[in-house]
Amino acid sequence: MLFFYQLELLKNNWQKCDMVKTSKSYSCTSCGVITSKWAGRCDGCGDWNTLQENKGLSNGPAKVSLGNEKGEKISLSDLSTNDAHLSYSESGIAEFDRVLGNGLVSSSAILLSGDPGIGKSTILLQAAAKFGLAGLKVLYISGEEAASQVKLRAKRLGLSSAPIKFGSETNLRNILTTFEDEKPNLAIIDSIQTIWSDAVDSAPGSVSQVRSTAFELTNYAKRSGTAVIMVGHVTKEGQIAGPRVVEHMVDTVLHFEGERGHQFRILRAVKNRFGPIDEIGVFEMATDGLVQVKNPSELFLSERGHNIPGSVVFAGVEGTRPILVEFQALVTPSTLSQPRRNVIGWDGTRLSMILAVLEARCGISLANHDVYLNIAGGIKINEPAADLAVAGAIYSAKENIIFPPNTVSFGEISLSGAVRQVSQIESRLKEAEKLGFIEAITATRNKKTSPNGINVQETNTLRGFISMMQKYKGSAKVSDDGRP
Repeated sequence: MLFFYQLELLKNNWQKCDMVKTSKSYSCTSCGVITSKWAGRCDGCGDWNTLQENKGLSNGPAKVSLGNEKGEKISLSDLSTNDAHLSYSESGIAEFDRVLGNGLVSSSAILLSGDPGIGKSTILLQAAAKFGLAGLKVLYISGEEAASQVKLRAKRLGLSSAPIKFGSETNLRNILTTFEDEKPNLAIIDSIQTIWSDAVDSAPGSVSQVRSTAFELTNYAKRSGTAVIMVGHVTKEGQIAGPRVVEHMVDTVLHFEGERGHQFRILRAVKNRFGPIDEIGVFEMATDGLVQVKNPSELFLSERGHNIPGSVVFAGVEGTRPILVEFQALVTPSTLSQPRRNVIGWDGTRLSMILAVLEARCGISLANHDVYLNIAGGIKINEPAADLAVAGAIYSAKENIIFPPNTVSFGEISLSGAVRQVSQIESRLKEAEKLGFIEAITATRNKKTSPNGINVQETNTLRGFISMMQKYKGSAKVSDDGRP
């Protein structure tokens, strides 16, 4: 009995394999109709002898391979072909357009993230009003607020007369139906975590819902020519809540950042297919909304104190924009077994590296000291060019040295203690000269050109930089109340 059962099973498997091998399809060379049987005459167009056997698209396992079934041929174009649906639109908010890549690109999908209450809805409402006044048809869909609440905020911002259409909805099917009917140039979804699709059996905000809704909205943007901006919430770690794949779907990822205690807000391009990454736009929170800051360097240094140890000005570049910020350091003897290392606005891991290089290459021990590092203004700096300014601020704070207030510094420090060149040196020096700085300390340059109004001191080692600073030793005079 067992023998006959095995024989029958083997026969069935052979029949299945034979079906896979012998399954064929035919397509008409005239009209493209696909059929499973050959005939002398095409049923679609009526032409004779136009049916040809299709070759298999893949040879994988039967259950997962594409088999012989043909799909639709996609339309192709070359790089010189002008696309009528592709266009740039400027909002008139220079800082916002800068981060986007000189304007809003049609058919683009944009993800805007930021902490709660940072001003995401405010900046989008202001930008939507500007785009509407520029002639674009704008739809603003809120899943978190009623349309009346959005209108109330618009009234507070002085945007009541802006040509924008509002709606409150969380059902993706209803939203896409509205988009198909209205055909907007710009659609804003606030936020992606509140939108749900009836094709996915899970709660709004879940991984599967966010992935599905983001895909459908991105797909709509590509096939319709509408630019779609989606607002995304972030986790405690500052990452966009939901699947990481959402960031790969969209064309641009913008992050709105800033410290709650500061009035400044930074709009940063984390990913951008139409412009440089790490480009920033600076805004100031006011009673009537967000106001763009056209000269952020001057604003970040406006409240800088003088004759204070631990203060060094860094000439950096964010995207294509040179920007000057103040690094502040405080070094105090520690009473703890493990000294504190607190950092605001910079990479804490890189601070540990700088401390290790100072001790190993320069003999400056900070093992028994608490080190606090802060960037004034609430801005975050990511580039390694700030290494030299950080080392200068720490040494200045420890040795009670006043770093010259009219001097900037920049340069990358390697583990060997060498100071390396950085990019866009001329832009950094020109920005420093424009703000009244007369001296800069950086790595030894290959190209010796520099603005006439600024003196450049060069060093190729961290030890040489520390030697430059030692001539200022004892410059800080402490009064009876302990203040410089």
